[in-house]
Amino acid sequence: MTKTLMNRLLVSTVALCIGLLGMAGNAMADVPKETYDALGISKSASPKELFDALKKRYHDPAQGAGKGKFGDLWEPIPMSRYFDPGTFYKPPSTVKEVNSREECVECHKEETPGWVQMWKNSPHANLSEIRKLKADDPRHYKKAKLEEIEKNLRSIGKLGRDEPLKEVGCIDCHVNINTAKKADHTKDLRLPDAAVCGTCHLQEFAERESERDTAIWPNDEWPKGRPSHALDYQANVETGIWAGMAEREIAEGCTGCHYNQNKCDGCHTRHEFSVVEARKPEACARCHNGIDHDNNAAYALSKHGTIYQTRGDEWNWNVPLKDAFEKGGQTAPTCASCHMEYKGKYGHNVVRKVRWANYPGAPGIAENITSDWADKRKEAWVETCNQCHSERFARAYLEMIDNATLAGVAKYQEAAAVVGKLYDDGLLPGQKTNRPAPPKPDSLDSGPAQFYQLMWAKGNNPSVVDRKLIEMGENELALLHVSVAHVNYGGWTYTTGWEPLLGTYTDIMQADTELREKAALMKRVDALEAGKRASLGINLDTFEEKVAVSGLGGMMLLTGGLLGWRRRKSANSRGESQEPLE
Repeated sequence: MTKTLMNRLLVSTVALCIGLLGMAGNAMADVPKETYDALGISKSASPKELFDALKKRYHDPAQGAGKGKFGDLWEPIPMSRYFDPGTFYKPPSTVKEVNSREECVECHKEETPGWVQMWKNSPHANLSEIRKLKADDPRHYKKAKLEEIEKNLRSIGKLGRDEPLKEVGCIDCHVNINTAKKADHTKDLRLPDAAVCGTCHLQEFAERESERDTAIWPNDEWPKGRPSHALDYQANVETGIWAGMAEREIAEGCTGCHYNQNKCDGCHTRHEFSVVEARKPEACARCHNGIDHDNNAAYALSKHGTIYQTRGDEWNWNVPLKDAFEKGGQTAPTCASCHMEYKGKYGHNVVRKVRWANYPGAPGIAENITSDWADKRKEAWVETCNQCHSERFARAYLEMIDNATLAGVAKYQEAAAVVGKLYDDGLLPGQKTNRPAPPKPDSLDSGPAQFYQLMWAKGNNPSVVDRKLIEMGENELALLHVSVAHVNYGGWTYTTGWEPLLGTYTDIMQADTELREKAALMKRVDALEAGKRASLGINLDTFEEKVAVSGLGGMMLLTGGLLGWRRRKSANSRGESQEPLE
């Protein structure tokens, strides 16, 4: 081998080593380019640079953190501190102890033993066991994950150069990661938000936060970054009626699911934070249920859900999600295997394939469904379905989803046009006499069938017609789409979709007929009354004149009645028949 060739090999080897070292220290390659661009950093950024940029944006009120643009309209209740700890949580003043890492655990064995037991079952309490995992253990991937976490912490400055992470205990999450100091409950205690979790779990945090940058609609059909887990709390607090309604405990029922932006324990229940639990459909079902997005019921009644319920206990839930089919024995899709997958990779961004966004009646959604933007996302769905189905089958079913949903949209839009015309003509029940203004920031000027009318009512606001239409679009049309998208055949045709949607359509059309017939009748009555007044030479221009004539008419009616009674009584006493009065 010549000296020149040896030198070239040496240079190449050094370059390769430098590249590998760079990759080891770089931020995660699977985080979308859109996120790096939005954060203003390069894909070669260090974990510290990526974390600092994510954390800064995450805590920025201008980027969705905190009380939102209607924050001046509402005040938190005691439970609010647990839904948005970054904004509302303050350490308790009644607990005065200053404790070490070990003392936290010992004390809570007595105070909250359930917490401690869950923590003992978690990887956080068993890092040494993770380090011992063998290559043939399906959980072996967690060993590499732990090493990745330690690299993140070293980059951020939470671990020394050769220092291992010994455990993740109470004090790490609730005070400061890897702290050696004692904690003062009245000053130091915190409830972890997603950024605290992201200090260690940077990959997952970055994936989840990338939803802000990939849920970008071509014509602003939805606000930037929504719908998503990453901004679900902003969507909650910036819904007008949520902020405006006086019944705060009712409003917080929405927040009980719309807090994933603020915390990670909606899916990974504290204090065990089980990956196995989070991957199962029941974890998703806690929120994805109910009258407008009953995804869980639709899935459970599908063939996919049937297989999961009858065979899921045979699957190995400890393998990485990417290996669920090949190594885990999984024989049907779950929420996670469909929605966390994008072009063959799995992560915490679950919106990169969103096309309908659950609510087909939202303005512009149906019109956009054949755009290039929607088609690219549809192609990603074809790849997802192709894991279990042929491409032809996948395309046929995805086409059926779109066409069935569009059929529902057409009936909804027809009904919406009818209700809109009733509103424009002032014919909704009580529209001109008994339609109180809703709480701010909503207003009467927003038109008929508004979302606030699902959560607030007074007088004839909403009218039955308003209510019918908003239920048709927000609930029945949404459930039609959810059922067909999750392969619940009877659901979208009979139980929750087309049949009830047509029932509401029928109610609206009948109401339109009755209200217009009543309006026509009242118009005729007004014309007849106007003609009678004109023939009598009466001009009822003022309220006083109307009252006077009303009083005169009443007196004449009473007088006529008395005279008639007297005539009948007199005739009867003489045995005469009484002819009807002309």
